[in-house]
Amino acid sequence: MAAKALEDRLIDGFWANGMGTEVAVRNGAGKVVLDIRRGDGPKECFNYTMASLAVTDRFLAEKSDVAAKMVKAMEATHLALKADVSLAEKVGHKVFPASEAALIARLIERDLPFYSTGISPEFVDGMNAFARKAGILDTYPNYSEVVARLG
Repeated sequence: MAAKALEDRLIDGFWANGMGTEVAVRNGAGKVVLDIRRGDGPKECFNYTMASLAVTDRFLAEKSDVAAKMVKAMEATHLALKADVSLAEKVGHKVFPASEAALIARLIERDLPFYSTGISPEFVDGMNAFARKAGILDTYPNYSEVVARLG
């Protein structure tokens, strides 16, 4: 949607995931200005965003076994994709329009080095600093308040 909005000149730019970026670049509407994961921009920006699985404290209290299974499923998926990235395209055809499904294996392969179910204390500190700078957080939550220890 963001790539389409950029193409239609409804927006001037966007902060995107790999798919949104790739679609905007391929359709000629956009270009990559910064790719923080690959060293562009200030180093602290690396910790401003990441793909993650978020659940409530209530969910963890009531279903910690389910949360642990979710993490194990993500780990197994990462390993499967590292062994055979073409699996991404098979799944992609089930959830994306054909044009995006054709891109998914390449995007996954490019981003595999960043796939991890771990969240470091440094990431949490950086993410919280970003949230404070953006004005959406005014506290200093510690690591254990942000990341659950399962198992």
